[in-house]
Amino acid sequence: MRVGIGLDTHRLAEGRPLLLGGIRVAHARGLVGHSDADVVLHATTDALLGAAGMGDIGDAYPDTDPAFAGADSSRFLTETLERLNRAGWRVVNLDVVILAQEPKLGPVKAAIRANLAALLGLAISDVNVKAKTGEHVGHIGRGEAIGCQVIALIEPQAESKD
Repeated sequence: MRVGIGLDTHRLAEGRPLLLGGIRVAHARGLVGHSDADVVLHATTDALLGAAGMGDIGDAYPDTDPAFAGADSSRFLTETLERLNRAGWRVVNLDVVILAQEPKLGPVKAAIRANLAALLGLAISDVNVKAKTGEHVGHIGRGEAIGCQVIALIEPQAESKD
């Protein structure tokens, strides 16, 4: 078994949709980035790549590549899952912490959890999503940004008995 950690932070700005874990969240501001800036999917992708020793999201999907401009971050996660599977790994579970002063994420945590489970082919019980505020400290606490930290566990795929 191997463990990977993913971390991502993006600033908030007017005129952008807020996407977290592939779920559109009602808020006056959204995250800014080269792609759709979904910090949950970015941190999850990074955690999986790290667990498998495959570098990081910036190596796999550089923000200097115009092909990824405005990209749906679920693409990064599903392609990374395919890479892991081809290399003989499977995801066991995820623990996700979203750091946001606002909006309050309690009402959308279950949807984020379900979407992550669906994207990764996991049972909902294999994904946990927590939301924490910045307690009004730093860029997250001032409502200037949202961050996410993910820990992922992977294991070798069971060998076929065919």
